[in-house]
Amino acid sequence: MTEPVRALDQLLDGLTASRRPGAFTVVMLPEPPELDDAQAVVREDEGWTVVVTEEVARARGWDGDGRWAWLTLDVHSSLDAVGLTAAVSTALAEASVPCNVIAGAVHDHLLVPAVDADRVVAAIAALAAV
Repeated sequence: MTEPVRALDQLLDGLTASRRPGAFTVVMLPEPPELDDAQAVVREDEGWTVVVTEEVARARGWDGDGRWAWLTLDVHSSLDAVGLTAAVSTALAEASVPCNVIAGAVHDHLLVPAVDADRVVAAIAALAAV
């Protein structure tokens, strides 16, 4: 595994995003999900926010919120790096694309409307070219 990058200029240099296959949705559950079903889980006071594939949501009878593409920023960003989320979210706000960010220990992941995924990949590539 590569060393985590903290410096914003290094994070943005040549930044790309990869799309995880499939389409995803977000569901709110009163109880914790089976972890085999979940792509990401956040425990909140109101319940469990879970990102699952559309297939899992249908099979479980869960009503999902939206149809999302899952993009992964292809850089090993440090958890204490400053500015990466702001730079990406600013670029997407300028493109009028909503985005939900999930920070993993190695990568930042973006949930964006599936219909906008190609535009987001292009916006991130343009951000890297600056």
